[in-house]
Amino acid sequence: MAFIQHNAKCPSCGKNHLSVNADGSSKCFYATCGTFHPAPQQESNVSNITQPAVERKVKPMQPKNSEGSYAALTDRRISEDTAKKYGVKVVHGADGKPIEHHYPYYNGHELAATKTRKVENKDFYLKGSFEETALFGEQLFNKGGKYITITEGECDAMAAYELMGSKWAAVSIKRGAAGAERDIKDSLEFLESFENIIICFDKDKSGTEAAKKVARLFQPSKAKIMTLPNGFKDANDMLVANKHKDFMEAWWSAKTYTPSGVINVSEEKKKFFNRPVKDSIPYPWEGLNKKLYGLRQGELVTLTGGTGLGKSSVTRELEHHLIKNTTDNVGVIALEEDWRRTIDGILSIEANARLYIDQEREKFSEEELDKFFDLLYDGDNKNRVWVHAHFGTNDIDEIFTKLRFMIIACGCKWVVVDHLHMLVSAVSEGDERRAIDNIMTRLRSIVEETGAGVVLVSHLRRANGDKGHENGIEVSLSHLRGSQSIAQLSDCVIALERNQQSDDINESNTTRVRVLKSRYTGDVGMATHLLYDRETGRLQEFEKESYEEEDADFSALEL
Repeated sequence: MAFIQHNAKCPSCGKNHLSVNADGSSKCFYATCGTFHPAPQQESNVSNITQPAVERKVKPMQPKNSEGSYAALTDRRISEDTAKKYGVKVVHGADGKPIEHHYPYYNGHELAATKTRKVENKDFYLKGSFEETALFGEQLFNKGGKYITITEGECDAMAAYELMGSKWAAVSIKRGAAGAERDIKDSLEFLESFENIIICFDKDKSGTEAAKKVARLFQPSKAKIMTLPNGFKDANDMLVANKHKDFMEAWWSAKTYTPSGVINVSEEKKKFFNRPVKDSIPYPWEGLNKKLYGLRQGELVTLTGGTGLGKSSVTRELEHHLIKNTTDNVGVIALEEDWRRTIDGILSIEANARLYIDQEREKFSEEELDKFFDLLYDGDNKNRVWVHAHFGTNDIDEIFTKLRFMIIACGCKWVVVDHLHMLVSAVSEGDERRAIDNIMTRLRSIVEETGAGVVLVSHLRRANGDKGHENGIEVSLSHLRGSQSIAQLSDCVIALERNQQSDDINESNTTRVRVLKSRYTGDVGMATHLLYDRETGRLQEFEKESYEEEDADFSALEL
């Protein structure tokens, strides 16, 4: 049927979303309304709509009484007494079968609107307007009662009333789940006068969400959300099935609404003792394990330090450690180097030699290099290591797509991202702090969503004062470059310190490892010391006291 007018004013909700058909009928397409208005020949109170006169065909079956009469709603198993109490009338056809229900809505004790619902297809239309009306059934009950039940439909309110033995108040919202908040706000004073408010909305997604939104409108602890037994969508379903006892059990068991994030500890005992244990692996260095109790999946670890202070060396040790000491897939996104250099770096740890230096690499035969490769990347480790192979990419969304792909599609339980500020440079925003906030939030979300362990490399801002990070100054969280979100959203922050300018060859090759944050243990401070071995390219942990007694001859090398 063609529309002859659009965006007319709806007499029910007052919004300009009414479309008028050629036969004079109309429907409101506003989200919380949806009222169908029949042609003027069926409804005389439709106003504010200019419609042409249309000749209508006479239907063969006409109601005996278009106004209806008080009678049982047989199709809904609602008694005549309950229908009469709520003022609901039934229109019967010539064959005596019910064809319409008329539900009255009041402004105080004055009839202000009537909703007519077709029995056959459940379509409905409204005479009058909801704007000044109370909830369905509200006029029947005095303020200040002990219990009131709110349902999503008129028949559900009447059904609940009967299921409760006609003992306690039961009302219905007017506009369905989509308009629930609006309807409740209109009658908030009346509803708040009751000691207990039981919300019994439909057992579907829209009803469940609407129940939570409505519960938030009431004083804390007053609203309770009822969960119907499996197999029943609403109160009327339970009345039709004669489940009075089951309904009352669910009604009495309605739980006080609690906002998400607030839990009753006594109800969570089972979850508390049966919580999942995060998979973890010890760090390669015992000093860090004493502070952190290992590296855990589902956590975001940030490794930071000044330029040239050993971050890449530490990450390569970690990457090799994860490959050799777990059966998990491992991903590496190194944004400042070619993928071959990434593989070389990890392979150098396996070989105990700096294979990324050509002169060092030439010391090994092809057979030896092939053996190292197979030990690390083949055999039991085949298809376990994944690396980023697009050096210089500048699309932040593409990088995050690859990160998610590594975790979800490639099954990587651990991913190392080196480094944060290359990600920042890929963002066109001029505000570095805002860019870092955005990136850290996305990283945190991926960790929470996937449960993967992510190690993020981050730079430090330039230090103020006479000494910089190259002189080995102590690092603090305030030195993190760009944003507080790095510290806030990381589970752990590990800082590297080294005085690379020292004349003492041992000191210039010694990296101090300091824990700046540990959400898991809360234990922070100096964790360990790592000495760089020029011959092997490895970082060896040692006790500070033993180091002071050593007289090893290591040449300074910027890591």
